[in-house]
Amino acid sequence: MTWDKIAVLFLQLLWTVHRVTAIHRHDIYPYGMLYGDVALQEGDDETSKVITLTKPMYFYEASFTNLYVATNGIISTQDLPMEKQYVDDGFPTDFPVIAPFLADIDTSKGKGSIFYRQTESPTVLKRAEADVKRGFPDATFTPTHAFIATWENVSAYEEVTRSSRPSNRVNTFQVVLAYNEKDTYALFLYPEDGLQFFGTRPKESYNVEIELPARVGFTRGELSYFFFSRTEGPYYSVTSNEQSVKNLYQKGNIGEPGVWLFHVGNRYSFQNVVPAQHEVVSTKAPPVLVAVFSDEDYTEEEYPIDPDFQDPTTTEFLEPEQDSSLLERLNQEAPLGQSPLQPSVSGPGEFPQPDPRNLPPEDVTQPQRPLPKHAILQVYPNRVKDVPPHNSGGQVFSVEERVNFESGVIHYSTDNKETCERFQQQCSQNAHCTDYPTGFCCHCNSGFYGNGRHCLPNGAPHRVNGKVRGTVLVGGTVVQLDSIDLHAYIVVGDGRAYTAISEVPEPVGWALMPVAPIGGLFGWLFALELPNSLNGFSITGAEFTRRADVTFYPGNQRLSIVQTATGLDTQNYLNVDTHLQGSVPFIPPGATVQMEPFKDTYQYYPSLITSSSVREFTVVSAEKGTETLTFQVRQNITYRDCTHGHRRGLETQELRMERIFVMYVKEERILRYAITNKIGPLGAGETEPENVNPCYSGNHDCDTTAQCVPGEGQLFSCQCATGYSGDGRNCYDVDECAEGLSSCGAHSHCVNLPGSHRCQCEGGFEFGFDGRTCQDVDECRDQPCHAQALCSNVPGSFHCQCQPGYHGDGFQCHPQNGRPKTQCEQHRDSLQSRNDGVPRVGAFIPECDEEGQYRPQQCHGSTGHCWCVDSRGQERAGTRTPPGTPTINCYEPGRLKTQCEQHRDSLQSGNDGVPRVGAFIPECDEEGQYRPQQCHGSTGHCWCVDSRGQERAGTRTPPGTSRINCDESGRPKTQCEQHRDSLQSGNGGVPRVGAFIPQCDEEGQYRPQQCHGSTGHCWCVDSRGQERAGTRTPPGTPRINCDEPGRLKTQCEQHRDSLQSRNGDVPRVGAFIPECDEEGQYRPQQCHGSTGHCWCVDSRGQERAGTRTPPGTPRINCDESGHPKTQCEQHRDSLQSRKDGVPLAGAFIPQCDEEGQYRPQQCHGSTGHCWCVDSRGQERAGTRTPPGTPRINCDEPVIVPPTQRPETVCERWRASLLQQYAGQPDSRHYLPQCDSSGEFNPVQCYGDSSYCWCVDRNGREVPGTRSHDAVKPACIPTVAPPTMRPLPRPDVTPPPAGTSLLYAQGQQIGVLPLNGTQMDKQRSSVLLALHGSIVVGIDYDCRERKVYWTDLAGRTISRASLEPGSESEIIINTALTSPEGLAVDVARRRLFWVDSTPDKIETANLDGSDRRVLFDTDLVNPRAIIVDSPTGTLYWTDWNREAPKIESSSVDGQNRRVLVQDGIGLPNALAYDSTTRQVCWADAGTKRLECISPNGTGRRVVHSNLNYPFSMVSFANHYYYTDWRRDGVVALSRDNQSTDEYLPDQRSHLYGITVAPPHCL
Repeated sequence: MTWDKIAVLFLQLLWTVHRVTAIHRHDIYPYGMLYGDVALQEGDDETSKVITLTKPMYFYEASFTNLYVATNGIISTQDLPMEKQYVDDGFPTDFPVIAPFLADIDTSKGKGSIFYRQTESPTVLKRAEADVKRGFPDATFTPTHAFIATWENVSAYEEVTRSSRPSNRVNTFQVVLAYNEKDTYALFLYPEDGLQFFGTRPKESYNVEIELPARVGFTRGELSYFFFSRTEGPYYSVTSNEQSVKNLYQKGNIGEPGVWLFHVGNRYSFQNVVPAQHEVVSTKAPPVLVAVFSDEDYTEEEYPIDPDFQDPTTTEFLEPEQDSSLLERLNQEAPLGQSPLQPSVSGPGEFPQPDPRNLPPEDVTQPQRPLPKHAILQVYPNRVKDVPPHNSGGQVFSVEERVNFESGVIHYSTDNKETCERFQQQCSQNAHCTDYPTGFCCHCNSGFYGNGRHCLPNGAPHRVNGKVRGTVLVGGTVVQLDSIDLHAYIVVGDGRAYTAISEVPEPVGWALMPVAPIGGLFGWLFALELPNSLNGFSITGAEFTRRADVTFYPGNQRLSIVQTATGLDTQNYLNVDTHLQGSVPFIPPGATVQMEPFKDTYQYYPSLITSSSVREFTVVSAEKGTETLTFQVRQNITYRDCTHGHRRGLETQELRMERIFVMYVKEERILRYAITNKIGPLGAGETEPENVNPCYSGNHDCDTTAQCVPGEGQLFSCQCATGYSGDGRNCYDVDECAEGLSSCGAHSHCVNLPGSHRCQCEGGFEFGFDGRTCQDVDECRDQPCHAQALCSNVPGSFHCQCQPGYHGDGFQCHPQNGRPKTQCEQHRDSLQSRNDGVPRVGAFIPECDEEGQYRPQQCHGSTGHCWCVDSRGQERAGTRTPPGTPTINCYEPGRLKTQCEQHRDSLQSGNDGVPRVGAFIPECDEEGQYRPQQCHGSTGHCWCVDSRGQERAGTRTPPGTSRINCDESGRPKTQCEQHRDSLQSGNGGVPRVGAFIPQCDEEGQYRPQQCHGSTGHCWCVDSRGQERAGTRTPPGTPRINCDEPGRLKTQCEQHRDSLQSRNGDVPRVGAFIPECDEEGQYRPQQCHGSTGHCWCVDSRGQERAGTRTPPGTPRINCDESGHPKTQCEQHRDSLQSRKDGVPLAGAFIPQCDEEGQYRPQQCHGSTGHCWCVDSRGQERAGTRTPPGTPRINCDEPVIVPPTQRPETVCERWRASLLQQYAGQPDSRHYLPQCDSSGEFNPVQCYGDSSYCWCVDRNGREVPGTRSHDAVKPACIPTVAPPTMRPLPRPDVTPPPAGTSLLYAQGQQIGVLPLNGTQMDKQRSSVLLALHGSIVVGIDYDCRERKVYWTDLAGRTISRASLEPGSESEIIINTALTSPEGLAVDVARRRLFWVDSTPDKIETANLDGSDRRVLFDTDLVNPRAIIVDSPTGTLYWTDWNREAPKIESSSVDGQNRRVLVQDGIGLPNALAYDSTTRQVCWADAGTKRLECISPNGTGRRVVHSNLNYPFSMVSFANHYYYTDWRRDGVVALSRDNQSTDEYLPDQRSHLYGITVAPPHCL
């Protein structure tokens, strides 16, 4: 713009003077039941129940947590006396009062109402902040809480007689208390015509014509003075006579009549109430600046804006949320209020005089795009925040400006310029601050994105939390939404945004399905950025307001959406509150809504973003069929823009919403939106799909916590997001706390978050001005000590000491009466330091009673230990108890009871010591110790015990048998003797009738041959008494000689020989062959001939934990009696780098104790941080201390916090075991693993080991699924997950013409057309939606064009035709437990399937008839099954973790044989390649795709780098398999030269897959 135009612009400024009247009634803060208010009971002298504040409030210098609202126009911090004690008296009162209108008010018989509530509504808090800023421009105040009380149309108390009528004069007034952790401000609001009476008559003086004016003001009430006295506290009075009461609505002190602001409390220093000083009178108002721009300078053609875009003054377009007044009182509110063309530098709500110095300058060095004529600009106030950096705060910073009209030059005076040195705490901790000539700006560091005030790590997924409120009219039904939850999850790496709104009632749940713009906001915020573009969060950060007006056609229903982002929470997640107001079209229950992809153009201006678009959607319902409707969306987004730095060159960007899924789940009352988003310049993304880099198409395999970095052409790389480590395809969270990488300072501890961390101040400390440094809390300001005591603040705590002449602990002080100090008092006082009685840090201070003697029980204030002392203060042995345990009664005489005596006495029932009937009562000796031998008085059993009373194994004898001498060192009973004696029942050792009694030899060992006395069967046993296979003989037949050298093979020998092939005992390639010693037992050390790993085993051949060594490293001596390396020792030694054991530089090396266990306290040698760990070495939350600070006592127990919702079975079981393990489970303990919904994870593992297994929905183990491998078992969930997609019609949507892939994805069957062999992803669709199902196995009958599938959740087998409108048909629904793989024999019209729980394979006709079992033996975990119809051969996989295999047979169950059993791990997927005539499988354990001929020859590897395949099909020269790691379909060519993948928009596990050709091949 030229200077000539600037001059013309100034000449065109018009000044208009408005008469300023008192605030209107509809402009006071919103109130009433609609906004969650509580109504005070009607009456003449009523007081509310105690209102407990969610956060304490400062009134004067004191902190209060309770408030009371009274009828008579006051609020108090304590319960009120009867009104006659104060209502007719003068001011001040003798109790704390906040009085907007203290008078004798009466609400009886419906004469008015009184409402009150406390709120944390962002709209209310922002408005209060703006009001405070108007009255105290220099204040740095951001409220966190508010309390609102409103007296509406209340009457004065009147004594009505026959000669008088009740007055119709009523008053309306309001008080707003806005406060944070430091300050409190009070707003008194008196609307126009709100005060119709100005005082009331005393009840006792009605025969005298006298009226007391209302009292308005504040009083602290009476305060304690010395010990027994009280004195009048400070007070502040606003009114003194009737005229001063009238002034309440005629004047004001923040620029608006009827609005009065006062500073009424401060945490640090406060003498008395301070009023605002900006007085205004209703008849003299300053002018309001209205600037008009000529069309010559700014035309619609130059900056095209939607001509229908609503003017911000219309109430129809911008509906406020519930906690807001009309349009947020646009002429007053700080962040939302000023006109876009009048950004005042003098503060929100102030009306600048027509002085050219107040006009905003034109930024000649950084030209900005002008604003559209009808846009709303939010101008934010200048302020220095006294909050952490992520809280809301100003980003538009002002300077003093002078405009020189003669020179045409604008000069800046930067004496008060805000600079990085003073205000960089307003930047994110992941940003840097840069000074510019007019101010400073924040910029995110490398690896992060955002606006500088809020920064997030590149590539990391993000979450959004918030509430949805409002009123929506659906048809003729009004539906109220009361703070229901909204959660969103965004995969930033490919722009997928999932939004879920819970507890949405009908019918609004169905009706809101088309309103995808609710979730569309998050799509725009975190859209995948194409080159030369920025998504929304990169511009606005985490503080903005989005307003959208949605108009539906043809019904012209209109819905207003207001979404306010209020920053990042402590988990670094975005907070967004949503308010809906208006009407939407009625959508029939059960209908589905489909929306096509579309584009939206966004216009960018300083602090403002706008867009307008028309969208189409289709409603499919049983009542109306298919309807196509449209709606128009007009929106603007206002935010804080930093105007000082270099401007981004953005003017327009195009948002592409490529996939939109919406649905409402009636049973769960959840409304869901799923949208895939990309943003780029206009016209971007029009490139042919094959030429688009995978980073921009989303077709890459980077982890969800990684960023895809594009390269040349189709090349790309994956880089883990900041805060994660890995190769980009597999990323893991970095625990900055454990690694000592946190930025937490002194007196704070680190809390790890996904991809980040946060700092929390220790007890007794709080964040200071910069929001990062922890400062000591001065507890003494709350006067916690006795009135006759001195309070001394110390870092993190405080101490009370009685004043001279008094004695006590400081909380209670008593006169000393002149006596000398006792030993206890001298002892106590000697430990008080010499300066103001501050105790030595951590020292034990004894407690003395009123007479100065030691209290019998003493406790350490720091450690929490307690003990008993004698009269000299000496500890009595055996009385010390740790913190959290019951203390001993120190007042009982004599020595304390021993453990045995306590045990014995606890089992005595009556006063005469008679034991409880049938209970075992331990016997104690003269010293109270357990006697070495204990006997049960009722059963006659005896046994030996140790000093703790614990039974010694093998010493129990039944009644009537010789007792063991517990004082002898002789051997205890052997296993055989214990086994035998446990089966003896009566006196004299007579066995139980019909029971088998083992026979033991002289040394107590099992005799080699055992016989059953009743049945006559005999058999050989090993040394453990276990029957040796093949040795049992029935009665009357010759017995086997169990002592012959031609003994049967041992377990080891059978194991070894089963793995030897039949030709020359040559071992199978790559298999592990166990080694047995001369006696056939497992050698203590076993080695794998192929891999070179070695390990120790027990007598059963089971690997001993911690003994495995890799090839080339020293082996462990398995014959040593010492224990193998523990987990701690392995952890420690793995971090030693060289042979001399020198640790890697800077690495943390764990410390192990003498037994190899983790020491309770661990310290990082390089950083100096220390923390407590559990038995598994895992850090205990909240125990980390920085270097130079006192360490935490790690011997104190861990308190397990309760869950926030009702516990599920899994969670209750987990909590019970945690309690059983005293909150410290180690690696030997099992803890159930529960998912986010509290259900059992399908895979359960033992501690942190790789010992895992599958469970069903009730947590019961699935037999045969246990494993010790690094690859966890392939467990399928049995509880249907919540669906993320809409529920289409309950019939088939046919696939397009040609060949398609059909795949199972839990609750639906999807269609993926093939173009030749290429997957046509753009035409993918849903064939059939099956809500509540888990579809696993799937196959296709090409003759009748029907698809068949198994449903694991429903335990059924069903089918459906591919003809339009076909519905599913259940063909088998009985005797199924876990149906998985399924195959159709087209030629024989038979169906085959596997059931993995009963471990069997069944078959039936295609209609479910003629069902029979083919195999139910030698199966452990059958999974996949296929049939080769031309040859009539059946193939299936069994992923038995101990012996996986692939088998075959004829379709009639004959000729069963093992096809493959070497070199496989988890053969999940199976397919028949009809071209090569080979059977192919994909293995999730070996990660290979292999093929083999049906005769067992020609085995070959097709691909050796798979992720986690589940199911596979072969077509033409390609293999297509579903992958659990990618949650998609992967295509591989037979020659391994090309790969492709398809990732559905709904990310969840894909199961079975098959091919559906147009005709049989």
